[in-house]
Amino acid sequence: MNTTRSEVLQFVQENDVKFIRLAFCDIFGTLKNIAIMSSELPRAFEHGISFDASAVQGFMNIEESDLLLFPDPSTITVLPWRPQQGRVARFFCDIRHPDGRPFEGDGRTVLGHAIERAAQLGYTCKIGSECEFYLFELDADGNPTLCPQDHAGYLDVSPMDRGENVRREICLSLEEMGIAPESSHHEQGPGQNEIDFHYGDALAAADNLASFKSVVKAVALQNGLFASFLPKPLKNVSGSGLHINMSLFRDGANIFRTDGVTHCRDAESFIAGILRRVCEITVFLNPLTNSYHRFGSFEAPKYVTWSHQNRSPLIRIPAAKGEYSRMELRSADPACNPYFAFALLIFAGLEGIRDGLPLGEPSNFDLLQVDLSGRRKELEKLPETLGAAVELARQSAFLRSVLPETTIDKYLDSKLAQWREYSIAEDRELFERNTYFEII
Repeated sequence: MNTTRSEVLQFVQENDVKFIRLAFCDIFGTLKNIAIMSSELPRAFEHGISFDASAVQGFMNIEESDLLLFPDPSTITVLPWRPQQGRVARFFCDIRHPDGRPFEGDGRTVLGHAIERAAQLGYTCKIGSECEFYLFELDADGNPTLCPQDHAGYLDVSPMDRGENVRREICLSLEEMGIAPESSHHEQGPGQNEIDFHYGDALAAADNLASFKSVVKAVALQNGLFASFLPKPLKNVSGSGLHINMSLFRDGANIFRTDGVTHCRDAESFIAGILRRVCEITVFLNPLTNSYHRFGSFEAPKYVTWSHQNRSPLIRIPAAKGEYSRMELRSADPACNPYFAFALLIFAGLEGIRDGLPLGEPSNFDLLQVDLSGRRKELEKLPETLGAAVELARQSAFLRSVLPETTIDKYLDSKLAQWREYSIAEDRELFERNTYFEII
């Protein structure tokens, strides 16, 4: 899309754009926005638009509550589901203090630092996401229910698959917004769907994922449905994951290119770095009490392992060639803040390269079915609860070397409070439904 301020202002004028949404994510990944009239856009570019940051959980205290939103011109997109007369355009914004300093809790800023670190080492990280979600019916009052839209299974087609028209509308809306979906299909669970994206630079990938979730929810609602990104909304069926595909480019070449047996040493060290730090950062990849119900079943990982093609380890190397060669992290879920998640994975991988970490032996067996009694002592487990994940993050020197301490503390304090409330709840399923279901 247009990238300069003058081009954006011309586009807005020529395309009857009347409303501007200035969007950002809080530290938990929840999308927020302020709407301004298009006539205010020049002021937003030059001076920013202020908001009460003390009212956004995890941002600022009331005694120093002002922060400013500065729209990133390269992120303009017209929202296709809004009226075509008096159109609505949306920008993702950078967040700054009144004195011009970047706000330390802004995920786009944190991810930007990770991208800069990679560039200093001669690398560009490319990311493509695969995101799963459920479609549920609404009741007579328009409230979400836990009744899935259909009872189809993996790759089923109509009439079993009743979500194909919704997925079609989602993909067409994304294309209109300049986001390139690669494929879409029905997933394993009843009413469960997946849409995958072409890889791109890390910041655009995070912006696109935040956009994707809002598009899915908007299109679902237009079709009389509720879209849920809760990691495990239904018992005894597949949970919803966010598979994060990562590759590194150096001098224009993908260092993850492989012959299926050997890899570039730096690519191996990048993977090893993520494996070393993944337990410490799991609270950012899997941020809800509900996230931990997913691990260890329906192809969701449980152990800190890697393999080729095998879908039971934490990291797999898909059967892809050339520019599509990559690693796939399978533990994250759609409730995460994509900016923090991508940044932490990049930082961990680069640390692995810096330290020249060797990549251990692959786990070329089904970790979900095989008897592991003789191997369990050798296999490190992912944290089994949100409480355990918070504790590992609290102890992590790595986290405090790459994220602002105040942001870490605010994030972990909130997650610990959720864990304690969940732990004492008489009905934990009801707690999760009341706390998460309608907002994730």
